[in-house]
Amino acid sequence: MPAPTLTTARLVLRQLCEADAPALFPVLSDPQVMRWWSSGAHTTLAETVDHVRTNAVPDGEHICWAITAGDDVALGWVILMDGKPGVKEIGYILRRDLWSRGIAREAAARVIDHGFGDLGLRRIFADTDPDNAASIALLERLGFQREGRLRGEWETHIGVRDSLIFGLLRDEWSPSP
Repeated sequence: MPAPTLTTARLVLRQLCEADAPALFPVLSDPQVMRWWSSGAHTTLAETVDHVRTNAVPDGEHICWAITAGDDVALGWVILMDGKPGVKEIGYILRRDLWSRGIAREAAARVIDHGFGDLGLRRIFADTDPDNAASIALLERLGFQREGRLRGEWETHIGVRDSLIFGLLRDEWSPSP
């Protein structure tokens, strides 16, 4: 099932589609943006097309929204990926020139509202690199609590990395106005 369109004061979140790849290539090819991902910066548009295509297919295991400012140009995305019943993992990525403007927080908060409200989830969690200070700060601002550290969890383009797990329960969430 495709992602429903979600809106905020500044953003329109809509189903990610393969046609978003050219707009997302500058995001996924930026070494600073991709530093903490399990794979390194993309070197070709074809690599981005393949990656976007995989995330854009509504397969019942994940829901992926393109973050737009209402002009339909993808600035990044927010994804909910299946975990156990009633539980999903959240992930996000945003163009670097838009960092520190509250866009990722606004988009993630709206998806969390949808997850706990419309989807009836009981828990949403996130997995981030221990050195990804910006993502950790965002998760904490959203109310996530650090639940644990998985040592040597990911083999990445920068070596084997630990993973911090953050969790948020439905009754801990304060919905956006």
